[in-house]
Amino acid sequence: MKINKVLHCIVLSIFFLASASLALAAPANWTDWTSETVGAPGVLGTLNTGSGTVNVAFGGTYGFAQTSGGTNYWNPSAPYISPSVDNGPPASDIIALNTGGTATIAFSAPVQNPLLALVSWNGNTVDFGVPIEILSFGAGFWGNGTPILNTDGDGFFGSGEVHGVIRLPGTFTLISFTHTSENWHGFTVGVAAANSVPEPATMLLFGLGMIGLAGLRRGFKK
Repeated sequence: MKINKVLHCIVLSIFFLASASLALAAPANWTDWTSETVGAPGVLGTLNTGSGTVNVAFGGTYGFAQTSGGTNYWNPSAPYISPSVDNGPPASDIIALNTGGTATIAFSAPVQNPLLALVSWNGNTVDFGVPIEILSFGAGFWGNGTPILNTDGDGFFGSGEVHGVIRLPGTFTLISFTHTSENWHGFTVGVAAANSVPEPATMLLFGLGMIGLAGLRRGFKK
């Protein structure tokens, strides 16, 4: 009887933990690219982090940038949606890279766990110098492809026309990455809107874990 109570407590804890994990998805805010500059850095924009607005500056060689209208390369949105991100970029804003080299994304204030949405990264070898997470990928505007993580996990190789979202865990004021050349491959940067405050699901995970542990202790004491 005591064992059954303990098992019941474990099962309930696992059920609620799994349910809580499903609640981690959050709306993503994406950069509003507003202007291009004659000199460095290159393209300027703003990003709502959920707790305020930060300025974003892209630096590096690029083919073109859409800051007001143009083709919506983020359609369809399916490759950009995952258990962590509810929505893809909502507008046509995009920066299109062509010549390979080093690119930078600078923020005027620290940003937690920034997201990069990708369009058509085909045959690219990309290195961020820090660990990345691949959140989603699939068929997009220019077709389909698979991002393959580097052996050290700090970048990827684009096998086919990669459309998707990657995340850089941590807090950043500057993202720097190298990439190889192709006709063009586009991106924008964003952040989960709830990233700057403790997530309710995270607190729930902790609380339910403690309840489960307490149940185990009571079960074994009886």
